[in-house]
Amino acid sequence: MLRNWQSTASAGFTRMAAAGIRLHPACRVRQEGFGLLFYDSRGPRLLFAETGTLLPSEFFGTVRSRDELPEGLSDQQKKALQKFVAQLLEKGFLREQ
Repeated sequence: MLRNWQSTASAGFTRMAAAGIRLHPACRVRQEGFGLLFYDSRGPRLLFAETGTLLPSEFFGTVRSRDELPEGLSDQQKKALQKFVAQLLEKGFLREQ
């Protein structure tokens, strides 16, 4: 599979999302009882997010589209998480790829 990916990458195509987001390399996230704790080593800065169990910390470990969220969420939860992702981008915890 890796060899196949390299050949498609050399042709100008990759399997990553074109306008994806992921956790900034200087940032870490971990699951806590209240939700997610983000740590930015450039500051250092902490961000406490009361997300409960809506988003696992692993969610930010891969490149995702801005609107890609876990399945099974209500419309209200989706809107709140989309706003949260936008705030993480604005604050520098996430970055666009």
